[in-house]
Amino acid sequence: MSSRIRHSLLRLAPGLAVASAASASELTATIELPRLDVAEYHRPYVAVWLEGPDKAHHDVNVWYALRGRGETWLKDIRQWWRKSGRTLELPIDGLSGPTRPVGTHEVKVPLALSNSLTEGAEYALVVEAVREVGGREVVRVPFTWSSSQALNASAKGERELGAVTLRKTD
Repeated sequence: MSSRIRHSLLRLAPGLAVASAASASELTATIELPRLDVAEYHRPYVAVWLEGPDKAHHDVNVWYALRGRGETWLKDIRQWWRKSGRTLELPIDGLSGPTRPVGTHEVKVPLALSNSLTEGAEYALVVEAVREVGGREVVRVPFTWSSSQALNASAKGERELGAVTLRKTD
């Protein structure tokens, strides 16, 4: 595990040891990219991250045009860019991915991250989307972590994002 990821995990859930694989809980986010009735449609750039107590930040995924000058426009994902994007060397294996078409897409939160969440702490899954010749939208899915209880939290965007859900499976 890189020192950057290890440092992010420690900031997100300080003092908590990683749980054993036997007690692992997997977090899965489902992100809907709605069909928009526009003259010029471009797939959105999307960033997904978890915010923990004290606004600690951990990147989960970023979708952008991997070829050409795609990295040039990452700064348009403003909140993500300010939190961590400008300091990253992209592409990052397991984090970077191409833009996605209209539809519903699943994103797995890294197991090391989901196993490091602090019991009873407040977190938020944050999804930010921006499109060329389009809009920008941020959807936050707040949740309280419990390793022993089910998790099924959701929020809905208004235009650029549809339903965003987060669920836990054991």
